[in-house]
Amino acid sequence: MPTVLITGANRGLGLEFARQYAADGWRVIATCRDPSTAGDLAGIGGQVEIAGLDVTDGEAVQALAARLDGTLVDLLLLNAAVHLQKRVTMAGMDFAAWAEELAINTMAPLRLAAAFTPHLAGSELKRIAAISSGAGSVSRTQFGDDYAYRSSKAGLNAVMRILSFELASQGITVVSIGPGHTITDMGGPDARFTAEDSVTRVRQVIAGLSFADNGRYVSRDGEDIPW
Repeated sequence: MPTVLITGANRGLGLEFARQYAADGWRVIATCRDPSTAGDLAGIGGQVEIAGLDVTDGEAVQALAARLDGTLVDLLLLNAAVHLQKRVTMAGMDFAAWAEELAINTMAPLRLAAAFTPHLAGSELKRIAAISSGAGSVSRTQFGDDYAYRSSKAGLNAVMRILSFELASQGITVVSIGPGHTITDMGGPDARFTAEDSVTRVRQVIAGLSFADNGRYVSRDGEDIPW
């Protein structure tokens, strides 16, 4: 039975990832800040373990990794993210909120990867998938707003690309995946894709990965997204 560890699993894409992987017989370690408010997550059938985790808390991340010592993690799914300042231009920037977005969207994924590398290295699949966004593509940027989110996802892509080289010697495959504009609390009700559809597509990409894909930044269809 393969094991997936999912961050930000209490809602949106994270919740759907947990639901689909559990339905396919995976062991799911689902993290969220406050398990007491994760009723939908608790209602998922299958082998699902819910763990409270603030991904910006280094001590909490290390504690979870220690508690799971000896557990092999086939897939580390770095999904937790926030989008606090939508369509904000430079005049309206809240720099403290920007720092929070960077801490969660860009820095926390590396903290998780570092803590769980030993769990990944001994597994069969050895995969890290960071849920990014097309908004993180610098070359595709065509709007003068959304500084915080765009920069946090561009930063995430850079971090994952660097990480792919550091972990290559251990045979761990690292990718960034843009799921497309999805109907979630973050994506809004007018987004193009449903969470079920986006997660199904992303899971297909993950399932088809090989080490030759290490370091790529791809779409929900497995096509390269320009950096």
